[in-house]
Amino acid sequence: MSSILTNNSAMVALQTLRGVNKGLAQTQSEISTGKSIATAKDNAATWSISKVMESDVAGFKAISDSLGLGKATVGVASAAAEQIVGELDEIKGLIVSAQSENVDHAKIQNDISERTAQITSIIGAAQFNGANLLAADVDGNGATSFSVLASLDRVGTGAPAANTIEVDTVNFETSLDFTANLTDITDTATATTALGEIETLMQAAVTGAAALGASAKRIESQSEFVTNLTDSLNSGIGALVDADMEEASARLQALQVQQQLATQSLSIANQQPQNILSLFR
Repeated sequence: MSSILTNNSAMVALQTLRGVNKGLAQTQSEISTGKSIATAKDNAATWSISKVMESDVAGFKAISDSLGLGKATVGVASAAAEQIVGELDEIKGLIVSAQSENVDHAKIQNDISERTAQITSIIGAAQFNGANLLAADVDGNGATSFSVLASLDRVGTGAPAANTIEVDTVNFETSLDFTANLTDITDTATATTALGEIETLMQAAVTGAAALGASAKRIESQSEFVTNLTDSLNSGIGALVDADMEEASARLQALQVQQQLATQSLSIANQQPQNILSLFR
């Protein structure tokens, strides 16, 4: 039955055109934004997951900066500790030479005093951004360790927990107190005493340098892990929300053809009431 009031063919063609236009708009949005899920209405569940992961990525970028600061701080202290070990080696050599009777003990002691003063200077200067891991007081506020933010640990849907790496001070100010722990050399007897004492001081310095080196290695390893983890998270986010550009391009061309055909179909359907006029001629 034909009717001039209701054009079912035109309604069907119009619905088809609307559907094609909607798909075309979505495809154009994917191409312009590069995302198949750009807003919550596209896919609420996937969008929410991606946003949580994106917040974690932002957090890990801040953690990477913290690890860089920690690496520099520990690196300065480690380099200074190794320099101190070298100075103690030189002092030990001087003390060994003082074991002989026919040497100038006063000059040897003077040389030792200069080197111990240099070690004290190194300890005081081995700071980065106000933190000195060779001092008894790391930050000037009584701290005995230096905290480095290392990661954000998330379990299930709970809030993430910050995880830190604690680097303890090696406290060379106390363990390398030459005034209290190293006898001044005036003769072979005091030289013999000093030889035993320098071994103790050497052991303290080597132990401290080794501890700082191990901490520096751990921070470096954690920094590499965070970088790799951030890359993996970004890849995961991309897999969830990024548009397949090859597929979008092919779909765009197909929808453009469908739009043209749907427009033509609507035009044909709208002409059908005109055909009724021929019945009355």
